[in-house]
Amino acid sequence: MAVGYTLSLILGQVDTSLIQQSTMVAVPNFTLPKFDFGAIMITLPVILAVSMEHIGDITTNGQVVGKNFIEDPGLNRTVLGDGLATLVASLLGGPANTTYGENTGVLAITKNYNPSILRLTAVFAIILSFIAKFGAIIRTIPQSVMGGISLMLFSMIALVGVKTIKNEGVKLNKTNLILMASIIFVGLSGLFLSEPIGIKISEAVSISGLSLAALVGVILNLIITKFESSKSRKEVIA
Repeated sequence: MAVGYTLSLILGQVDTSLIQQSTMVAVPNFTLPKFDFGAIMITLPVILAVSMEHIGDITTNGQVVGKNFIEDPGLNRTVLGDGLATLVASLLGGPANTTYGENTGVLAITKNYNPSILRLTAVFAIILSFIAKFGAIIRTIPQSVMGGISLMLFSMIALVGVKTIKNEGVKLNKTNLILMASIIFVGLSGLFLSEPIGIKISEAVSISGLSLAALVGVILNLIITKFESSKSRKEVIA
């Protein structure tokens, strides 16, 4: 990223005016929490996406570092950690916290699995969030540089996902292929359709993307499993 940013700076693709105009230190606008039913309705569909993302990231992180985080420390503890972090963030007027698949890609690329270094990185991230100049520099990174980084990170995530499917011994039978194809199509519909596939609940609330993909996957799995189970019983009786 440093090389790409420097090259973009030399080629004149970086607008440095934002850096010059920003102050050195900035404090976030902290707000007190308040009950808002509309905000709750908007957030509910996101919970589906966040839940699926959390399970997926914990699983793939385990594959990368060679540990089973579902068993140790346990999914209940990792979800609790996410919940407590979101609770603290909401009290400070911040957004909900979630796991990030990009971090899985970073772990796979750097091979740095030391929790102490990750904690130190988190402390530095908090400190840097108060330095407005640093935030301005981040905002001036050209899309081409961010695209290159994203390509590498998300490619690593996809490869780790494929590795997870292989290591877990998932059978690529007709049922699983239909499920995976449906989830991928619904989840990525916004990339190749003018309007992403979604369920509009109200003007402000809709279920689409990862939330809808997770919902479709769960419901479709229940339907197919029940149908195959019923079919098997009929064959046994016959």
